[in-house]
Amino acid sequence: MNDVNNLRGVDLNLLVVLDALLAEQHVSRAASRLNMSQPAVSHALGRLRLLFDDPLLIRRGGQLVPTAKALIIAPALTAALRQVREVLGPGGFDPVREKRTFRLSMSDYGSAVILPGLLNMLRHQAPGIDLVITQSGREAMLRQIMDGECDLALGVFPDLPEQVAVEQLIVEQFACLADREAMAGQDHLDMESYLSRPHILVAMQDGANTEIDTSLRAAGHVRRVAVTLPHWGNAPRLIQGTDLVLTVARNALARYERDPSLIIFEPPFPIPPFPFVQVWHERRSGDLAHQWLRSAVGTVSKSL
Repeated sequence: MNDVNNLRGVDLNLLVVLDALLAEQHVSRAASRLNMSQPAVSHALGRLRLLFDDPLLIRRGGQLVPTAKALIIAPALTAALRQVREVLGPGGFDPVREKRTFRLSMSDYGSAVILPGLLNMLRHQAPGIDLVITQSGREAMLRQIMDGECDLALGVFPDLPEQVAVEQLIVEQFACLADREAMAGQDHLDMESYLSRPHILVAMQDGANTEIDTSLRAAGHVRRVAVTLPHWGNAPRLIQGTDLVLTVARNALARYERDPSLIIFEPPFPIPPFPFVQVWHERRSGDLAHQWLRSAVGTVSKSL
């Protein structure tokens, strides 16, 4: 067995592989991240196990789980590699040459608001970075982050588990959308008129407790929900030619501002704004490509 403390006997490229394996906890994802073949990463893991005289990652429930020794090694290894990259300077990471696939989880709201600008930036600045977009509920998104199934999740997360880092992107307000003709010349609805109308509710599941209905109940009111949809994308299209009212996040309605058949107005009651954030597991914080992606998402959000 090699002496891990004797650097002359250690292939330092193995440490880069170990850092990726500990972050991904999955051989094929680590291979994709490193632009290596899966057999090459498996071979490197075998050499690492001999080097450290420890399994490092053991299979449990279909996943690779770090051993106690690996958990001790991980933060020091990430910090050491970060310092090495800083010594190497800007040449240590070049988005133009980076080849990587990132897995992002977001609602169709996030896809509509963030994704167009993000893809435009990637195609111009990092054409080798590919994205896989999935959609889940809040709890499922956080499980994916914790289990390493997702690199970055965008959404609204009131409660976050330990080891999940967060960055606020925007503070979102609510707005209403209605058919202009059905408004009969009005540019807004008072509370009585709002409650008399049927509404579209966007929620992942029937009977979901939304911020809108929570605020209404706090004021002693209940609205009639005529249609419940799991995706907001189709909701605005259902408004035209009806008496329905849609109350959603303001940025979700940006493309309808110039539609002469529709009208956007403020809700007739206060609804607290909410922070739209991006979250990731802390083990990815030192990954320069991941840092660049988070920065790109932040840049796009500032333009909204």
